Amino acid sequence: MIKVSVLYPHEEDEVFDYKYWNTTHLSLVQELLGPMGLVKGEMEEGVSGTDPNSPPPFVAVAHLFFNSTEEVHEAFAIHARTIIADMPNYTNIKPVFQISKILD
Repeated sequence: MIKVSVLYPHEEDEVFDYKYWNTTHLSLVQELLGPMGLVKGEMEEGVSGTDPNSPPPFVAVAHLFFNSTEEVHEAFAIHARTIIADMPNYTNIKPVFQISKILD
């Protein structure tokens, strides 16, 4: 299983609309990438760092799961522009991306 992580760093003056991501953006991603191998997508909301009074290093982390890296690269080669174009509708944060293999 391959996991695409999209990490949104905690920043000053950040905006992140979790409701929009969880409904509208995730629906867009599923519509575009589902036929190309997307198994599921999920979102985490950052709560804190290791000190419960500190802000989280990431305000949000999204995960998209695929069966292979080939599916990931093919899907994003075709649909990345559309997905990225929707980002200003829910955040002003520039995300960090990582593609990982889930170890069994």
